[in-house]
Amino acid sequence: MITFSNVSLIYPQSTKTILEDLSFQIEEGEMVLVMGETGSGKSSLLRLINGLVPHHTGGILAGDISVDGISTRTVKPGSLAHLVGIVGQNPINGFVTDIVEEELAFSMEALNFAPDVMRKRVEEVLDLLSLSALRNRSIATLSGGEQQRLAIGAALVMHPKVLVLDEPTSALDPIAAEEVLSVLHRLVHDLSVTVIIAEHRLERVIQFVDRIIYIEGNGDTSIGTADEILKNSDLVPPIVKLARALNLSEIGTSVREVRRQTEDVRSKEYVRPSTTPTNTSTAIEISKVSHSYSGKTALNGVSASINHGEIVAIMGRNGAGKSTLLHSIVGLHSPQTGHIKVDGVDPTTLKGAERRKSIGYVPQEPSDLLFASTVSEECALADRSNDLTPGSTASLLNRLVPDISTHAHPNDLSEGQRLALVLSIVLSGNPEVLVLDEPTRGLDYRAKNLFAIALREYATQFNRPVLLATHDVELVAELADRVLFLAEGEIVADGTTLDVLLSSPAFAPQVAKVMSPKPWLTVSDVVHAIEGQS
Repeated sequence: MITFSNVSLIYPQSTKTILEDLSFQIEEGEMVLVMGETGSGKSSLLRLINGLVPHHTGGILAGDISVDGISTRTVKPGSLAHLVGIVGQNPINGFVTDIVEEELAFSMEALNFAPDVMRKRVEEVLDLLSLSALRNRSIATLSGGEQQRLAIGAALVMHPKVLVLDEPTSALDPIAAEEVLSVLHRLVHDLSVTVIIAEHRLERVIQFVDRIIYIEGNGDTSIGTADEILKNSDLVPPIVKLARALNLSEIGTSVREVRRQTEDVRSKEYVRPSTTPTNTSTAIEISKVSHSYSGKTALNGVSASINHGEIVAIMGRNGAGKSTLLHSIVGLHSPQTGHIKVDGVDPTTLKGAERRKSIGYVPQEPSDLLFASTVSEECALADRSNDLTPGSTASLLNRLVPDISTHAHPNDLSEGQRLALVLSIVLSGNPEVLVLDEPTRGLDYRAKNLFAIALREYATQFNRPVLLATHDVELVAELADRVLFLAEGEIVADGTTLDVLLSSPAFAPQVAKVMSPKPWLTVSDVVHAIEGQS
């Protein structure tokens, strides 16, 4: 179905080759994962499949790519629209209408499909991706996860032979992600659709894929089964790290496989470490806050307090009200009822430099905060705005994601690199409160670990609160002290990370599922418990 023949790719002004002499074949009805570090070239490989690279992006391409016998050199991407469906990292950039149902129908209208065919396919996709309740909603009012499901639906409605998805689960809660991946799995096995996925959250997709293409960042690429690639890779999901830490005979790519190998570990008794809560003052006070959009309730009487030095994760299904709560806390809008105080101040009254010093905020779309023409200019602006030594912001960026070209335009960065740039700019300001909305989209495991270290240092050294809304349960398990769980605009759980995650099978991290009923969330929890008994 897809053939790469001696493909090499380099972009203008780039200091390294993205792909080097890459050859492989993907058969019809195969599901393939593309993995690699942040900025390694995964998105470029996906865009080569339908000709977006180099027809629209530029670059020097050697070799040939063919899809269903058609060379992408000889046709423009539009000529492959009936054959290849593509879903980008940032779905909002690809929408052309305002209403959900209209967006699903748009591509078919453009190709002059019969009305009865269009209606049937729209209904199929609405049911397939649980979008029926959203059919008449404005796309602008959807959550990031709902927008991502819509983008996948807009691609599926064309019944493509090849479906290319760039981080399709990054903005989805664990339940929605499982549903989408199950749909893709059915398309592969029942309809022989060829699916190529680029994804950083390997724990979600690894059990579904037939093969892995591993882009190693220096132009080299490895191709093989999950077992073959993960055996020697540094980028591995938590269950593979657990298998390595326990010296298991096989690495295992699913919770079931690893659980079968760890029965002897779970059968022993271990002392559960006690935690002593620290008494600190309140930094953020949320009192009976309600908010709605166009008659739809987003928050309903939410009350909570966040203490200084505390890292709190806000979790819940897509559309539960997480982003609305963050918008209220940072003062983007006033609550319709109730009030919010940040260090005793109403956040809507903060302006200019005072706001920047009081509240650091990274939105779901980090590019909204970028306006300079190069990475170095953005870093220099941040240094001047925050009275820092020149190079301070660039140094923090290089710590999070090394080797980003300082001469690159921010729009030319990968989604993860752009996020790392915004995180560096906000963190360099050392705000009194840090608020993050889906802060790990596009980040590989290594970058996420460095990011978590930076946040932990910020919280402990300066005794400042960190509030993050995320679907990344593995990050929450490693980083958060406490979890607020939202459902239908209300807080339904508020407790320690251990208690909240262990009480929710759908939102439990991989290690917790493997080691249940032991109270462990991470590989380090398991290792420390075993070492403590030896």
